[in-house]
Amino acid sequence: MHVVAVLALDDVVPSDLMTPLDVFGRTHLPGGGPAYEVRICTPAAEVTTGAFTLRAPWRFDTLAAADTVIIPGREDEAGDPPVAALDAVREAAAAGARIASICSGAFLLAATGLLDGRRATTHWAAAAELARRHPAVTVDPNVLYVDNGQVLTSAGASAGLDLCLHMVRRDQGVAVAARTARLCVAPLERDGGQAQFIDRDPPPPDGLALEPLLRWLAANSHRELTLADIAAHARVSPRTLNRRFREQIGVTPVAWLRRSRLRHAQQLLETTGHPVEMIAAQVGFGSPAAFRERFRELVGTSPRAYRRAFGTGAGTDGPPEPGHVAVPGHPDGPPRRVVHSSGG
Repeated sequence: MHVVAVLALDDVVPSDLMTPLDVFGRTHLPGGGPAYEVRICTPAAEVTTGAFTLRAPWRFDTLAAADTVIIPGREDEAGDPPVAALDAVREAAAAGARIASICSGAFLLAATGLLDGRRATTHWAAAAELARRHPAVTVDPNVLYVDNGQVLTSAGASAGLDLCLHMVRRDQGVAVAARTARLCVAPLERDGGQAQFIDRDPPPPDGLALEPLLRWLAANSHRELTLADIAAHARVSPRTLNRRFREQIGVTPVAWLRRSRLRHAQQLLETTGHPVEMIAAQVGFGSPAAFRERFRELVGTSPRAYRRAFGTGAGTDGPPEPGHVAVPGHPDGPPRRVVHSSGG
């Protein structure tokens, strides 16, 4: 039987810990027998979650015998993970175990070195810190999970459920995974990515040299502004403007303006019933097709699917978009913002 070992350290996030227990514990083979044996492995007889104390019969020295090792997040991802935990995960990986992290569990996984040179994800709010601490890891904050084959990572909270169901599908096939998803009252596949759930971009910090220009851009984002137009307003050359934006903001002026437009579009989709074509024009896109393409790149789903998920019900957009077919049982059709990678 496939053994799933869930690593539990002090301050483990209870929901991250329980998700794999729930999913793999509910998975049964067509004949009715369990597909997995799930074990909680701890460094000592007891660990505390803050909310309760956990006692488990399994220790780190059993991880190498597992087929899958799952690393839940901890409340304090800034703390250094125990050396014994890092060594145990490395040993399990060397023995051929599949290693997966949920949410901020990616910090411990990255500390083992197993994510070096690979793409990974974590909760969007922690993605920048993960990238800062582990520059050898390519951090993608816009996906629900990343499958590198032996090593997998997921975003925060419910994305751990998506990842566990994905592993069940990999191991047991679609029919078994679909039944497990129904028992968990969850869709087997969820379109979009965690970019859908990211809060609006924060306002520019006080005292930033570019703050007046950023506010002018936000107020005039509906206009067809070129780099030359923005540079002329700032009274600098386009080259100087690009350099200053990269130094202070991290992106070009045109990229910042496009992102501002799309965040405005999200607000309109949530709060109005305006057709997508009208919203595209309102936020400064001359072409609805270009708007849909850019929106999907940033948010990970179509404008119409986003409105269905987050809108107030103020209106509808008419017939489905060309080439985009709704799938029964799911909020919308493909594509899903999930990354599968062969390793690099």
